[in-house]
Amino acid sequence: MNQFLNTLLRGACVAIASLLFSFLANAQTYPSKDISFIVPFNPGGSSDPLARAFAAELAKALPSTVNIINRAGGSATIGSNAIVRAAPDGYTIGLGDSAALAYQPIVNKDLAYKSTQDYTTIINLAFVPAMLVVRADAPWKTFEEFILDAKKNPDKFRIGVSGVRSIADLAVQQLNRAANIKLDTIPFTGGGGEALIAVLGGRIEGAMGYGPNTAAQVRAGKLRVLAVFTKGKYILAPEAASIFDAGYDATLPASYSVIAPKGLPKDVQAKLLEASLKAVKSPEFIEFANKGGFVIDTKDSAGTSEYLTGLAKMFTELLGWMDRK
Repeated sequence: MNQFLNTLLRGACVAIASLLFSFLANAQTYPSKDISFIVPFNPGGSSDPLARAFAAELAKALPSTVNIINRAGGSATIGSNAIVRAAPDGYTIGLGDSAALAYQPIVNKDLAYKSTQDYTTIINLAFVPAMLVVRADAPWKTFEEFILDAKKNPDKFRIGVSGVRSIADLAVQQLNRAANIKLDTIPFTGGGGEALIAVLGGRIEGAMGYGPNTAAQVRAGKLRVLAVFTKGKYILAPEAASIFDAGYDATLPASYSVIAPKGLPKDVQAKLLEASLKAVKSPEFIEFANKGGFVIDTKDSAGTSEYLTGLAKMFTELLGWMDRK
């Protein structure tokens, strides 16, 4: 009996040692093949270029070939599910979208993930703040004038957003709560671009815009940015007021990170973090971010997890306030 137990124990030790050696060998040689980088958006969209710019620099830092795979749909949850369900070997990673990771699990119970405990965070990359815009010939020259008018005339203001309970919609609701006003959101199925067209046509008073498309209309003299939903100045609208600096705690950005499946070996996670830090600090990535209106907001793996958990709490509280109205 003792001989049988000894044999069984030796076999178990050999199996454990073999498994450990396999993990160590994988970490030491990683990456030894191409890496798939899943992007939960369509090619050419506003977020897809960020993923491609980062992946190009990541490939240099590893070094390895990093192949972009677009898996759009389901408010970015289809691609996010694909990342989470992949093998945890470091050869499938992807772009994490704050709405898909922190908001969708609250309203969609059929996802492969519920919180940061269900995947591995690698790094937080950047965010894009919302911009409250009006027509260039609108009567409000400043954000303060706009808020005063909104308080005097409840229900007068219609703000275009990219969809019902989209990040843009929630940003408006956050401002409503912080400023004790009532801006009505008008969702456009065609996205933020259609909302801007409605502002230019005088059909609504304002819109929540993001990034270069909005900034281009401002530079053309067609729109005015009254406020940006971030702390401090924003590179695409340096003349606009910061909503936070104006005294309103309403800074809900569209933010992006890099995630991998749960169970990723720690050494592989560390290699990906090290290479990612090099990628975001590269002159090429910084130049891309500045031109595209992406605010680089680097956080390590733990910091990214904490940030997304905080966003989920923020979304939960905001939705509760909206439901009680």
